[in-house]
Amino acid sequence: MGRLSGKVALVTGSGRGLGREIAALFAAEGAAVAIVSRTPSNVDEVADEIRKQGGDARGFVCDISRTEDIDTAVAGVLSAFGGIDILVNNAHDTRNVNAWVREATFEHLRSQMAGTEAALRFMQLCLPSMLERGGGRIINMASAAGVHGTKYFAPYAMSKEAVRALTRCAAREWGEHGITVNAICPLATTEALQQAIDNGIAPKPQAPLGRYGSPREDIAPIALFLASDDSRFLTGHTLMADGGLSMDAGR
Repeated sequence: MGRLSGKVALVTGSGRGLGREIAALFAAEGAAVAIVSRTPSNVDEVADEIRKQGGDARGFVCDISRTEDIDTAVAGVLSAFGGIDILVNNAHDTRNVNAWVREATFEHLRSQMAGTEAALRFMQLCLPSMLERGGGRIINMASAAGVHGTKYFAPYAMSKEAVRALTRCAAREWGEHGITVNAICPLATTEALQQAIDNGIAPKPQAPLGRYGSPREDIAPIALFLASDDSRFLTGHTLMADGGLSMDAGR
C-alpha cells in the first residue's frame, strides 16, 4: 500500500470500465485522483466511491473530442491539486471502431483519431507540471488490434497504432527530464470487447492463458506498476497485457 503516496494522477475515461478500476487502485495506493470523463453522473459516482473508501478524488467532466474541454479539465486539475505527476490516457470514443478496410471512410478515421489527438493534448498540457515537479509518468492505452491487424477494426487499429508512435516519440524527447512514457495493450473484458463478443465479431479467448483479462485484477495492476517508482527505468515500451496472445510477435 502507499506506492503512489503524495502523487496526483489524472485518469481519462475513468467514469467507467478500465479507467474506473485504474483510478480506484491508484487512490487505494495513496494518489489523489482526478476523475476525467464525459458523463457527469459517472464522474460523480466514481469520485464519491473513492472518497467513501478514504481516498482523495475529484471529478472533472470532459468530452475528449472538444479541445476546449480538455484545456478546461487540465486547468481545473492543476488548480484543485497543485500539479500532476501521473497521466493515464485511457478515454476513447467507441463509436465507429468497426469497419472493413474496403469500407472505411475518413469519418470513421476522424472520429477514432480524436482519441489520439486528445492523448497528445493531455500530454502537452501536463508536461509543464511534470517538468516543474522533476519528473512524471505517462501511460497511454493502445490496443492489440493494431499490433495484430485485427479484421473489421481498421479505424480503431490505426488510431491506436498512432498512440504507440506518440508514446515512443515522447519517451525519447522527455526521458532526460525524468518523465517516462509507456503504453499498454490490454485484452480485457471492456464494454467495447463485450459488445464485439455479443455480436459474434470477437472470437473466444485464444491466448495461452485461455481467457480475457479482468480490468481490475489483470490490467489496473500493470498501470500501477508503470505509475510507480518500480518502473523508473522503463520507457518507450508497449506492455502487451493480453495473456500471451502476442507472444513472439516482435520477432
